[in-house]
Amino acid sequence: QVQLVESGGGLVQAGGSLRLSCAASGRTFSTYIMGWFRQAPGKERAFVARISGSGVSTSYADSVAGRFTISRDNDKNTVYLQMNSLKPEDTAAYFCAAASSWAQSLRRFDYWGQGTQVTVSS
Repeated sequence: QVQLVESGGGLVQAGGSLRLSCAASGRTFSTYIMGWFRQAPGKERAFVARISGSGVSTSYADSVAGRFTISRDNDKNTVYLQMNSLKPEDTAAYFCAAASSWAQSLRRFDYWGQGTQVTVSS
């Protein structure tokens, strides 16, 4: 069982930056693929980024590639999402999730946090 708690959301102006954190419980954190997803009002939850257990492999949605960076610190059981050059369309609730295999489908992620709100003003 893995429990995930996100933090770091807030209100920021377009062009600004935020760093989201996701703290995980359990002693097997490094064995999980970690992902970030987001859900805007009236839209489905969508993949943002993922990172392998070692942190060596990452992948991003096209809409955030080059602006967002996912990273992890296995000693701290924490995964991060650095968001730069934020746009109003990045406004959403952001969720971290854990999976046992390298996938980006929501269905493949077994554990989810409660989400943190990011609002980007124009």
